[in-house]
Amino acid sequence: MTGKNSKPPVTPDQILLALAPQLRELFDGVHQVELEHFSMEIGDLELFIPTTGFGTTNAAHAALSHSCATKPIDLIREPYTPMAYSFPGKIREVTLGATKAEGGSRSHSLVIGGATMPAYFDRTRPPVHSPVISLDVFDMPVNLPKVLRENVADVMDDPAEWAKMNVNKFGADVVTIHLMSTDPLFRNASPATAVKTVEEILQAVDVPLIIGGCGDPKKDAEVFTAVAEMADGERLLINSVTLDMATSKTLGRVATAAKDHGHVLLAFTGLDLNNAKELNRRLYEYIPPEQVVMDLTTVALGYGLEYSFTIHERARYAALMGDNELAHPVISAATNAWAAREAWMKMPPVFGSRELRGPVWETINAITLLLAGIDLFLMMHPAAVLTLKELIPRLGNTGTASPDQIADWVGVRL
Repeated sequence: MTGKNSKPPVTPDQILLALAPQLRELFDGVHQVELEHFSMEIGDLELFIPTTGFGTTNAAHAALSHSCATKPIDLIREPYTPMAYSFPGKIREVTLGATKAEGGSRSHSLVIGGATMPAYFDRTRPPVHSPVISLDVFDMPVNLPKVLRENVADVMDDPAEWAKMNVNKFGADVVTIHLMSTDPLFRNASPATAVKTVEEILQAVDVPLIIGGCGDPKKDAEVFTAVAEMADGERLLINSVTLDMATSKTLGRVATAAKDHGHVLLAFTGLDLNNAKELNRRLYEYIPPEQVVMDLTTVALGYGLEYSFTIHERARYAALMGDNELAHPVISAATNAWAAREAWMKMPPVFGSRELRGPVWETINAITLLLAGIDLFLMMHPAAVLTLKELIPRLGNTGTASPDQIADWVGVRL
């Protein structure tokens, strides 16, 4: 209770006003103050923005209002000037196959490589040499998924006829012969037997050839050396030489045979650019860089395809930026797509039929690495080959589409 003589309570504002002279004296000469445990309550906040500094006039308001009321009749035209790009490096050009005039027996030779910028980076500057496609042949019957086997079932026992079918029916630019029978764990066929098989295929087709081994370093060295000597001047692509051959001291033997008889070597490494560079450096001791092609490994869709893409893209950019040890054409074994069981195994209907799923799997592998700059593809299914052959020219074609037609895409009925 308050009596007659009681005083009203002192408000915070009154306390602050009473302390003001002392606070002003205390803060005299102080430039910065730190407050702890400070809070402030703000009621309604009003902002006043002056208009005098912006030069706004009634006439400008009127013009703005008029323009907003007018219905636009055309798009704002903005000029576009493409950027001119250049890179200091260049991918070496490598020739596969040799004509009679060049010392071989092929009807034509193929040049791969030569890129001066990333693949399809500038549509006004298409690739110097279009990618080429090789179809596989095996020198012995092998287990293939049904969707692959049904296309070649009639020729699987005859590698020469198989090669002819790949060229004449399926449009192969190159033929790859895999000498699987030489594997010591299979038939352990002799180098002489392998030489005879390659001879028959050279006579059956007139396109460049790729000679694949069995994967055993010592046996491959024997076979490659014998085949290189027999096919002197044909400019075969020998698939492949590895760092394991360097360890087994057979690398120099194969490389020397390739140099002496005018062939090209495929340097195979597994998703490791440091290993690729090391292998190339070792090959330079025996053979000119213009006779080296790289295989950096293609992994199947669903099993690391994106990593393969990254490795190939990194290699291409490094080469174009001046890394001469990576400035080689590259191949991709799109056939590795069939290593993915999803490409051929029975699955629920929602995944589609195997007859379609497998070729699509191989096609996706090929297209993915096409965009990374692959120069030569190893493939198997005719439908995948046909799709890639149709796609490659489109990527390098600037086209002549009408701007009016392009603008109509919004209203197109599907």
